[in-house]
Amino acid sequence: MEPLRIMERAALEYAPGRRLTYGVIHVLKALELIGSRRVGRQQLARELRIGEGSARTLIRRLRDEGLIEVERGGMRLTERGRGILSYFQGLMRSMSVPSTPSTVSEKNYAVLVRGAAPLIRFGVEQRDAALLAGARGATTLIYDGENFHMPGLKREVEPELSKLLRDGLKPEAGDVIIIGTAEEEWAAEMGAKAAALDLIRGMSSRRG
Repeated sequence: MEPLRIMERAALEYAPGRRLTYGVIHVLKALELIGSRRVGRQQLARELRIGEGSARTLIRRLRDEGLIEVERGGMRLTERGRGILSYFQGLMRSMSVPSTPSTVSEKNYAVLVRGAAPLIRFGVEQRDAALLAGARGATTLIYDGENFHMPGLKREVEPELSKLLRDGLKPEAGDVIIIGTAEEEWAAEMGAKAAALDLIRGMSSRRG
């Protein structure tokens, strides 16, 4: 089963009338957190900004999928969990970026998605995915190997931002960078990563 399908299953609502307060982006963020250090349930709930009940459900789902082990000192990724996280880290790179003329809010977070350029139309889909995840918007950039382009616009990306993204994310021709923007970095990050996951979902569908 594809890694994205496994994460989607961990976020699937099984019982009608009982809505989950987390989604696939929270599953990815949980794997990132647990992969970086030992994390307990309460800390996971705080860092994901979900209730402890939802955190318990998420932890149970992750354990049932064989992605984590729960021990006295906290949770850790299993070999399968490390493999899933490594898969997404191979497709995505990310970094914080300062406020720029290309974004609408003070806090910004950029996520690169490998080889996703063929899926981009006008960037509206990425903006909508970011909005649903709590960001104020998103800017989509396509890299052609030399320059960044905004789909559907003739506006150039300012040189300072271009250099920052090239140095920080090391894009290659055909890569896409989504910059989520919000009043706080958490929302900007979640928006950008949600849009990135949406692109990865599209890439998986193309492969059949």
